[in-house]
Amino acid sequence: MPSPFPGMDPYLEWTGLWPDFHLALINEVRTALASQVAPRYYVAVEQRTYIVAAEPTEFAGRPDVAVIGMPPLPASTLGGAPAAVLDRSITVELPIRDEIRERYLEIRESTTHKVITVIEILSPSNKQRGEGRNDYERKRQRVLDSATNLVEIDLLRAGEPMPMARVPASHYRILVSREWERPRAKLYPFNLNEAIPEIPVPLQKGEAEPALGLGKLFAEIYDQVRYDLRIDYTGAPEPALDSATAVWSQALLSAIKPR
Repeated sequence: MPSPFPGMDPYLEWTGLWPDFHLALINEVRTALASQVAPRYYVAVEQRTYIVAAEPTEFAGRPDVAVIGMPPLPASTLGGAPAAVLDRSITVELPIRDEIRERYLEIRESTTHKVITVIEILSPSNKQRGEGRNDYERKRQRVLDSATNLVEIDLLRAGEPMPMARVPASHYRILVSREWERPRAKLYPFNLNEAIPEIPVPLQKGEAEPALGLGKLFAEIYDQVRYDLRIDYTGAPEPALDSATAVWSQALLSAIKPR
């Protein structure tokens, strides 16, 4: 059963499914591009790792010192024999650290192994405030300051878009930044009711650019992995849709036949 949506499926943005989909898409993009750029170039999967707070918002903005009024002591503790010690413990939550591994793609020159193009498929940690976004933005700026192309694929509605001027409102967006055209870049914005656009992948100036058909890859992944068996389309996606899109989505999903 194919996805009922014409492009990106918002139910795959759920945190329980996104890592699986992200990994599958990385692998399919690599396969799709490898034959188009060979033999002069090859496509490598790279990985960065960093440590972040598992739930940073739980502890943001808390004071270092708090003065709390104590409840009055029971009368039995004010004199005479000591009162029995009762278990007055409560359950609290402590900040924990989590190791995040993110994969991305690099197109490299076969003879020199020089990085020509970086392809990023954004993850939730890249778009949410905190160490993950800070780390990604630093890495992104290093690429933009270099002689390396950047293709940035944002298939997540949650979080803030990456820094760029005059970003139109859209659910999703793909950025293609050719190093010889900076500071200008091409942005492909699209919404949930639209197909995922086919994009060019830049190599070196003057060279033919392979086409990346993300919509076709998405459809193949969805069918191969059988995401229809894991998604409950009777509920709302995470994050929730805006009101107009929710009405459109509900009408679309009402036509789905039960499995």
